[in-house]
Amino acid sequence: MNIAVIGAGKWGQAIHFSLSKSFTCKISSRTKKEIKNFVPMSEALACEYLIMALPAQIVRAWLKENFEFKNQKILVAAKGIEKGTGAFLNDIYKEFVPEDNLAFLSGPSFAAEVIKSLPTCVVINATNSNLANKFASFFPDFIKTYISDDIIGAEICGAYKNVLAIASGICEGLELGNNARASLISRGLVEMRRFGKFYGAKDETFLGLSGAGDLFLTASSTLSRNFRVGIALAKEKKLEDILIELGEVAEGVFTTDAIYELSKKEGIYTPIVDEVYKVLKGKSPKESLKDLLA
Repeated sequence: MNIAVIGAGKWGQAIHFSLSKSFTCKISSRTKKEIKNFVPMSEALACEYLIMALPAQIVRAWLKENFEFKNQKILVAAKGIEKGTGAFLNDIYKEFVPEDNLAFLSGPSFAAEVIKSLPTCVVINATNSNLANKFASFFPDFIKTYISDDIIGAEICGAYKNVLAIASGICEGLELGNNARASLISRGLVEMRRFGKFYGAKDETFLGLSGAGDLFLTASSTLSRNFRVGIALAKEKKLEDILIELGEVAEGVFTTDAIYELSKKEGIYTPIVDEVYKVLKGKSPKESLKDLLA
């Protein structure tokens, strides 16, 4: 198959590893890396099937500068909402690619476990079921794929859970216990559903792999970058220092701003996101949790 992964961060490399089990899968990024079948960007973009593992905040600029549509079929493997505009990834990609050529990956899937071939389940979301099934056929046996047409639901779940993971990390860092963290995560799921329903997402998405599954994973493990950001915030570390020390993109930091602005614009009740936003802007995590519990 003529397949390439665009973006060679940890997640891009994990996808490349998994697809390479059955096919010769190419991979490319802005910076050359010593990875098998790494190719120049022009060669990767000439492939018929592209898996886009680019951070949400750079997608629009990258597409403008690098992408020319030549009937490529695209699976978007990033999660997030664009800061400043509040645009969902499907809205951004549809400016450059017809909807029938787009699919979106969701579900609980840490790169560190995929790279070890550990059992994983994901959802491929698309309005074109034939395309979704085609992408599903690329994945190896240790990754079980499900198909859905609820693109907006999967997108909101994938973006929102990163913000809730920061909140959960704060709870962990403050040593508030398992009861408090479980309560926070479950109320976060309710809040995420409330936000998603405003945009027309389906109930079953929030109870499935894209919603509860990904949330439970991301909000309860130090393998999650966003969870680690929350822990560090609870220790009163400065956000700039946390991100430098992290050395990777913590998408939830940017998505918090986007969801906060959208919720205020549309009048959606999002108390957990509101407090995460305030903590990222400098509010004491202890005061924030106190206000949230009140």
